[in-house]
Amino acid sequence: MDTLSNAEEFYKNLKEKLYDTSVWPTEYLYKFIIKSDPAKITIIECIFDNMGAVIKTIPSKNGNYTSISINVIMKSPDVVIEKYKEVGSQVEGVISL
Repeated sequence: MDTLSNAEEFYKNLKEKLYDTSVWPTEYLYKFIIKSDPAKITIIECIFDNMGAVIKTIPSKNGNYTSISINVIMKSPDVVIEKYKEVGSQVEGVISL
């Protein structure tokens, strides 16, 4: 199975789980890990700009990586998935948790 098929299957399963476990709109917590790079952090912050998001960044012990937690009210699972895809397409090497 190729990476695109894996991603499509992942998002399909995520969408089902989000519909099953939440009443929408709801507060959603995004978590990302990236290599510490101010430009990458800024890109992620801009993606969630003007949404009322609360963004926390925590550098790793050695400062090589940064954890980014984002709390934001989302309208639907489709919008949640759109943001994951937007971050993945704009920030190289991002890990979504």
